Amino acid sequence: MSKPAGGDPAPQQEHWGSKFGVILAVAGSAVGLGNFLRFPGVAVNNGGGAFMIPYILSFLLLGVPICWCEWTMGRLGGRFGQNNGPGVMYALWRRGPAKGIGALTLFIPVVVYMYYVVIEAWCLMYAIEFFKGGFGEMFADATRGLTDGKEIVGAVVGKAGDYFGTTTGQSENGGMLVGSLPWMVLICFVVNFVIIYRGVTRGIESFCKVAMPLLIFCACIILVRVLTLPNISTGLGFMWNPKWEALLDPQVWLAAAGQIFFTLSVGFGLILCYSSYLRENDDVVLTSLSASSTNEFCEVILGGMIVVPTAFLFLGAENATGGTFSLGFLTLPAIMHFMPFGNFFGGMWFGLLFLAAVTSSLSMLQPAIAFLENGFGLKRTGSVVLLGVITAIGAAPIIYFSHNLTALDHADFWCNFSMILAATAQVIMFGWVIGAARGCREANRGSDFALPKFMPFMIRYITPTFLIVVLGAWTYSTLPGYIEGMSPTTRGVSAATAVYRPVIAEHFATDELSAEQIDTRLLELVGKDARKRPLPDWLGEHETAAEEAREASSDDASVARMVFIGLIVLYLFLLALADIACRNNIGRRIAEAEARGVRLE
Repeated sequence: MSKPAGGDPAPQQEHWGSKFGVILAVAGSAVGLGNFLRFPGVAVNNGGGAFMIPYILSFLLLGVPICWCEWTMGRLGGRFGQNNGPGVMYALWRRGPAKGIGALTLFIPVVVYMYYVVIEAWCLMYAIEFFKGGFGEMFADATRGLTDGKEIVGAVVGKAGDYFGTTTGQSENGGMLVGSLPWMVLICFVVNFVIIYRGVTRGIESFCKVAMPLLIFCACIILVRVLTLPNISTGLGFMWNPKWEALLDPQVWLAAAGQIFFTLSVGFGLILCYSSYLRENDDVVLTSLSASSTNEFCEVILGGMIVVPTAFLFLGAENATGGTFSLGFLTLPAIMHFMPFGNFFGGMWFGLLFLAAVTSSLSMLQPAIAFLENGFGLKRTGSVVLLGVITAIGAAPIIYFSHNLTALDHADFWCNFSMILAATAQVIMFGWVIGAARGCREANRGSDFALPKFMPFMIRYITPTFLIVVLGAWTYSTLPGYIEGMSPTTRGVSAATAVYRPVIAEHFATDELSAEQIDTRLLELVGKDARKRPLPDWLGEHETAAEEAREASSDDASVARMVFIGLIVLYLFLLALADIACRNNIGRRIAEAEARGVRLE
């Protein structure tokens, strides 16, 4: 794919120190909260053991091919002296769309870091609180005087929910600024930027060589403790007994494909950046598989056998089927209360989540650091300081607009949408612009074993088709709700009617109204905007609550709209920077590399 003709390729500032180091670094970028918290909830809610069929198919048809594409393009871009998404894309395709795709690979990790560092701080705070014994004291106070098992479980789970809601400021905007959380966020910022300042080899690789083995070691200790709990087989059965009928639900297949994106970090631009620090003949086929396999071990074996089975064993089925935040910050603290030596294992669990979060957040910073250095000639100090200021400004709205975690939720949604879009664009570019056949030949350079012969056909036709279907289905099923959530009027009316609906249903309970009939009565009594006056006395006494709900939801919608507009502005800003860089420093370095003989075959 790239060929020297009378000279050596342009020298790079850094290379990975070892194959083991790059495997751990890339695995660390993928191993995060999604492995230990998101995957168990997605699996148990989508067929248990049956979920693994669409999950494995998605891994083989989406995850592995996309990883090979990104590793290959990144390594080739590095030969042109480019360690950033815009530079890599522009080196491979000198057209405007390449800059747009490249800007997307900067946009996604930078925005994800802005809210991920906040979640990282939650993990650190929970780890400290467990080791201090604070959760044990809190749960003991909540259950004092209770003897019934269900009441005790309810009190513990409820207290965990109250603590999480208060700590994260979900009751009102600005609530996250109270307490120790701002200091935890500051500590996480400092940790990340100190490591990233040290560079790829001395910083990221050195940290991941310690953090990843330590993370897996801690997780294995917790897994051994879980597997030795009495009756744990019932929890494993709840998690993994297959519900075959789930395979007929398209949403299950969509959930499996989505999980593969999140767990392997494909489409982020992270792999493009990391693989650009490989040498020309460094293996990308086996290295990619090794990093992906490490990630899958952490997800399926460690994440899939710890959280949900233990939650079912101690807390019952109703507390074992939540989402990422529910399982992570409500269910798990409650589990540790009932587990022997719970303070120790709780601290260890959230400590490993913190390590996993740091290895991931580091990978989100490096693409932008490399872009500032490659594209504008900044030194390491300048690029680190500038990115620190930008991400701190971006994290501020996430921290302040904490009511219902609205800002965080919408930033995450649009990043997920952009991630699938970027992955689709990269695979199409690899298969149709570069050419799947010669792209696979480049991937085979220096590899211990060659890609399967059918891989060019898969990358050219099957994987992009699968991606387009996933993107279309995911957009169809989720996008309308989020767009509607940005309308203060629509969301306000919905919140107000949500207050009135159960009151109307209760008032006319003897009539046994259907849902459609309740909606008809609702429209008659309160009107389309839920502000019809006068209201009947039995309904009017709920008007204040309805207006408060309307106001709060309208405010949340305004925040969601602000987040969306801010993200659009940020992307356009990054696109403009990518265009400037490609016309100047990046374009010049590519031309210098070509003069030394680096070119596409």
